[in-house]
Amino acid sequence: MASAVQAARCRSFRELHQSGCFVIPNPWDLGSATSLVRMGFQALASTSAGFAWSIGHRDHDLRLDEKLGHLRTLCEGVDVPVNADFEDGFAVEPAGVAANVASAIATGIAGLSIEDSTHDSSAPLFDLGLAVERIRAAREAIDRTGAGVLLTGRSEGFLVGRPDLAETIRRLTAYAEAGADCLYAPGLRAASDIKALVDALAPRPVNVLVVNPALTVEQLAAMGVRRISVGGGLARVAWTAFLQAAREIAERGTFADMGRAAPFLDINGSFEPR
Repeated sequence: MASAVQAARCRSFRELHQSGCFVIPNPWDLGSATSLVRMGFQALASTSAGFAWSIGHRDHDLRLDEKLGHLRTLCEGVDVPVNADFEDGFAVEPAGVAANVASAIATGIAGLSIEDSTHDSSAPLFDLGLAVERIRAAREAIDRTGAGVLLTGRSEGFLVGRPDLAETIRRLTAYAEAGADCLYAPGLRAASDIKALVDALAPRPVNVLVVNPALTVEQLAAMGVRRISVGGGLARVAWTAFLQAAREIAERGTFADMGRAAPFLDINGSFEPR
C-alpha cells in the first residue's frame, strides 16, 4: 500500500497534468535533484542516461536493483513528485513488466514511463500487440497498489530509426486505450510534428522531450503540450563542461576552463547542511 506521502505526491502530480504546461527536468543524482527543487520546479523525472553515466555505464545498461536504488534515493531526498524513466520495464513479457513496476512503485515514485523499444537494431520496436499488453500489465500493477501512480506510455520510433508519425500516433492511441495516462514520443524535432501529435491525441496529456533547443516553453504550451522534459540534456551539459576542462588539462596542461566555473562558495552554499 502507498504511504500517505506517496499518495499525496501522486495526487499533486496528476493535478499538474490536468491543465496548462509544466517543465519536469531530469536530475541524474540527488545533488542535481535538490538543486532543481530549490529553483522551484514542481516535479522531477529521472534520466536513465544521466544516472547510468554517473555510475560508469552506458544508457540502457543498468540492472533493476541499481535503478530501484536510484529511484528510492531521489524520492527520499526531495519533497516533490518523482517520475521514473523506467525504460522497457526491465522485462519483455507483460508479467515481468508488472512485477518490476510494482517494485518501482515501492520506492515512492509518483509516475513512471514504459517504452516500446527493444534495443534490437533488427526489430527496434516491440510488435504492437505485445507493446499494448506491456502497458496494460503496468496499468494493472499500478491499480493493484492503489497508489495513483501516473503511467506514461512511450513510443520510441523517432529515436530508433522508425520516424513514422502516423505509426507513432497509432501506437500511442493504443497505449492510452490500454491505460496510459500520459503519452510520449521522444525524438520529435519539428514543431509541425509535435502539434500534429498533440492534436491527434487530445485531450490526453502529451510529454515532449526537448531535442530542438530553438523551441521555447511558451511555444510548446501554445501547441497544447502538457509536460516538457529534457531527458539526459542537463547531464550532457554537465558532462560537456567536465570533459572540456579535463581534456584541456590532459592535452595542453592549462586550466582556463576551470577558471570559468561557478565559485566554490556559491555551489557549496546552495546545499543544506546536515
